[in-house]
Amino acid sequence: MSTSTQAFLEMLAAERGAATNTLSAYRRDLDGAEETLGDLAKAPRAVVAKLSGEWAALAPSTVARKASALRQFFGFAVDEGWRDDDPSGALPKPRTRRPLPKVLGHKAVEALLNRAELEASSGKLNSVRQLVLLEMLYGSGLRATELVGLPLSAIPRDAPLITVMGKGGQARMIPVSARAREALAEWIKLRPSEPASKFLFPSRNGKHLTRVRLFQILKELAARADLDPAGISPHVLRHAFATHLLEGGADLRVLQTLLGHADIATTQIYTHVDSARLVELVNSRHPLATRGRTD
Repeated sequence: MSTSTQAFLEMLAAERGAATNTLSAYRRDLDGAEETLGDLAKAPRAVVAKLSGEWAALAPSTVARKASALRQFFGFAVDEGWRDDDPSGALPKPRTRRPLPKVLGHKAVEALLNRAELEASSGKLNSVRQLVLLEMLYGSGLRATELVGLPLSAIPRDAPLITVMGKGGQARMIPVSARAREALAEWIKLRPSEPASKFLFPSRNGKHLTRVRLFQILKELAARADLDPAGISPHVLRHAFATHLLEGGADLRVLQTLLGHADIATTQIYTHVDSARLVELVNSRHPLATRGRTD
């Protein structure tokens, strides 16, 4: 990696508070571009244009992500005085459609919860932990990384809110349901104290439960609940949280805050699942709804 791209990544971390996963993704994309173009701070526009051919076989979403990383780097390079021009215009511009989120129905969620509650009634440590994880994914809409990385100190004794550190180190307050608080209280009693760990869900090495293990726990639970494990993941449960709240009448701005979205456009993707309710709302509440055509 060149010194210029390293400086760019350091800027993202220091000034924009980019998360570790975000920095890793930028690093991979910039490293790949440097293998083709050489030092990005010096690559001529004509050479940058060659990336269209190099990326021809990639999915449009992948091309869009790589191009975004390079556009941001080139803008930084111009600001730093390393380049006199911004060759971003030579980058490919694929037409991408944001995929609609997978929607988990109420019955599927109920089946998961029923199975998790049944297993937690045994009082076994892992079963109680499993119920807490499920309740907080579906009941609070946490990201997988946010959930497994929760410190023990984030859980207040009485207040129904927890502080979550989201993407880019942005903190937000998340409500915790009465069901989740009850499961949390039971988990706190059983939570192992050795080895010492500051995390709510500690691992055997003193760190925290991994995202990979969280995925495994949910898929194993889905199989025992007679659901297709391929359709269950932490992110699918986060989508279910958002979709079902919107169905219940939640305000989109409130949902944006709960999910920790920087841009309302990201939250608006959930409105597709609620189109039937919106049509019914217009037909029943609009002033013209009570007027016949002859009126």
